[in-house]
Amino acid sequence: MAQNEPKPRTVQEKKEQDYRQHVEQVTPKYSLPVQMAKAFITGGIICTAGQAVLNVATQRFGLDRETAASWCSMLLVLVSVLLTGCNVYQKLVKWGGAGALVPITGFANSVASAAIEYQKEGQVFGIGCKIFTIAGPVILFGIVTSWLLGFVWWCGTLLGIG
Repeated sequence: MAQNEPKPRTVQEKKEQDYRQHVEQVTPKYSLPVQMAKAFITGGIICTAGQAVLNVATQRFGLDRETAASWCSMLLVLVSVLLTGCNVYQKLVKWGGAGALVPITGFANSVASAAIEYQKEGQVFGIGCKIFTIAGPVILFGIVTSWLLGFVWWCGTLLGIG
């Protein structure tokens, strides 16, 4: 019991106090600067890998930037899905947090995780219905935000701004 907490008077207060102590013991303690550094490192490694694919695709294979960028995205998604299937990407997410979730690899992980989790329920009612459980809102709000920004830009061009 903490020194500054008063002694419980009733059974209910004792239960609440025990519960608070239990929650405090099992709740992980995080350091924000450490988590930010881990996210920065993880995201930096993913982006560096993507840049390496871009450089190799343009220099060694002679692809134009747009085609090389498409190959880069596809390869990053493929690697993310494979790592998700091998249960490695979840460990990367646990360590690197947003650094692993924000790039395109995190989006691929969210789709693949849902497909893997619900495959036992069948192709239609399992994978088909649940595959975009996590990624669906991201797609929806991405489209809505893009539409709104496009509308604002279009209005600005009509008014002679930009």
